[in-house]
Amino acid sequence: MTTSPHTVSDLMTHTAVAVGSRASYKDIVRLLNEWKVSALPVLAGEGRVIGVVSEADLLPKEENRPTGDSAPGDRPFADSAKADALYAEQLMSTPAVTVHADATVAEAARIMARRQVKRLPVVDSGGLLQGIISRGDLLKVFLRSDEDIAAEARTVLSELPAASVIGVQVADGVVTLGGALSDRALVPLVARAVRAVEGVVDIRLDLGDHEARRGS
Repeated sequence: MTTSPHTVSDLMTHTAVAVGSRASYKDIVRLLNEWKVSALPVLAGEGRVIGVVSEADLLPKEENRPTGDSAPGDRPFADSAKADALYAEQLMSTPAVTVHADATVAEAARIMARRQVKRLPVVDSGGLLQGIISRGDLLKVFLRSDEDIAAEARTVLSELPAASVIGVQVADGVVTLGGALSDRALVPLVARAVRAVEGVVDIRLDLGDHEARRGS
């Protein structure tokens, strides 16, 4: 059975492209295009992440470009500093939003959602770059086969004595749980335990209780 990836280190790209603080605007654009990424960590010293420069940081230069109907001196956009910037240290967003390699996949997803970023530099305890994890990397958990998901779900349920006899079927990542429980109050616990299995898209419940099944 394929083991479910539980931490960022299982999914991240270990070889990460990055730039130094004095990387030029054009070099940054070239690297973004060459590597087909939307942002780059900015490093100082031995590889400490001090910021991130993204496509959004680069756009003010184009947004503030004079047009035919603009008057001399017009700067219609607020971020004129980035429009005039030449180097990564002037363009980058800082402090960088990062994650540690031992963080769970769910934790990384929450950071991305809350901070509205598409990629996170992965750093060690000293802030040194270890890799990159992207939204696409996080979605890889949904590539697990139905067989792997079912096997892990059965393992999870086997650790709950009252739920060990529940049947598990999986189709396209949707788990159907069928059988009888000794206590209906256990249904939320069972559902939560199975939903925690990575790759589960949804859960369908067909769970009765022992007394109801015996009387039917």
